[in-house]
Amino acid sequence: MFTVFEENESQVRSYCRKFPTVFTHAKNEILTDREGKQYIDFFAGAGAINFGHNNPYIKKAILEYLSEDGIIHALDMYTEAKETFLVAIKEQILKPKNLPYKVMCCGSTGTNAVEAALKLCRKVKQRENVIAFSGAFHGMTLGSLSMTGDRFSRAGAGTALNNVTFMPYFNAFKDPMTSLDYFESVLKDDHSGIDKPAAVFLETVQAEGGINVAPIEWLKRLRKICDDHDVLMVVDDIQVGVGRTGTFFSFERADIVPDMVVLSKSISGFGLPMSILLIKPEYDIFKPAEHNGTFRGNQLAFVGSKAGMEYFVKEDLAARAKANGKLIMDYLTDEILPLDERLKVRGIGMIAGIDFSGIDSALALEACHKCFDMGLVIELAGREDCVLKILPPLTIEEDNLKKGLMIIKEAVKQALK
Repeated sequence: MFTVFEENESQVRSYCRKFPTVFTHAKNEILTDREGKQYIDFFAGAGAINFGHNNPYIKKAILEYLSEDGIIHALDMYTEAKETFLVAIKEQILKPKNLPYKVMCCGSTGTNAVEAALKLCRKVKQRENVIAFSGAFHGMTLGSLSMTGDRFSRAGAGTALNNVTFMPYFNAFKDPMTSLDYFESVLKDDHSGIDKPAAVFLETVQAEGGINVAPIEWLKRLRKICDDHDVLMVVDDIQVGVGRTGTFFSFERADIVPDMVVLSKSISGFGLPMSILLIKPEYDIFKPAEHNGTFRGNQLAFVGSKAGMEYFVKEDLAARAKANGKLIMDYLTDEILPLDERLKVRGIGMIAGIDFSGIDSALALEACHKCFDMGLVIELAGREDCVLKILPPLTIEEDNLKKGLMIIKEAVKQALK
């Protein structure tokens, strides 16, 4: 069945090893393979399919654009597609939230925007060091990888990853504020041995790190520390932005405004390659062409993104994510935790996880395989892949959401045996 892939594709392929079938079609939360078997999607393209597969509202806009021979490639030239995208993000998202950001179109994937942010922060502050947090995942190119915590990913670099200092995330201590006490003491201590950073890069919810949801007060205090010490705050919202946590941006719940925000994955609306960096105007200091890329103007992604933002507001997907998030966490608390007192669950909005580290991390992979056998696509996260990660499209039908959760329950039961 997989001969063509095994003979011709690089060994680096990964997701196909967990989901060994050939997929042919997808609609909203349902994936269909070549044999006609259907799977409920609790993976959503690692967060790239927040609006569901082949969302009809967004697809209509893209097909109309294609039928009119709209320009497809334009580097960063002015185009109507980019113009309507910029108007949409300002009017639909930024202006109602009183967010002043300029938009930088960075390239085809999230790590491109992270690299742009990293360069810009160092240019603005004229400092090389930056702060990242234990458990972080920011991408696989060298700059982004330098701020990514897991040893497996870092080992792939084949070279030193410098000029990043890792701080403990809130969950490293019993009292979350202890991590910030330490961070602040480092900034104040002229003998700490740590160079003053240009910026702090963080995910307000670590997805790949194991569904670690930073407390609101922790985020507020981190914002104040950055302000007090002249350090920029950059929020990586690549996986948990665009409505995933119950608000368009994940940091809204803390009522903070980062200096820069990185978006990718679902910002294109349709799973198309796209990443952007949102920048406070005073830090928009790149000279023309000082950071560029051939595919930083994905015209179809502009069209899809505009339609996606319209759809997000029109359908009130933020409220839907909150409601479905409550359904998910209630189910995990009532149905999963009683299976074994050593299990832990956590989440916010429509990202949640079941943590097996208190029993045996390998059981998470066992449960993942059993879910797939029963028609559910679901991924792992966290240290030693100990967390079963729940990440369905925001548009999932309630019946299928409940069915998927029931499959998880049965898979966990079987894995525990």
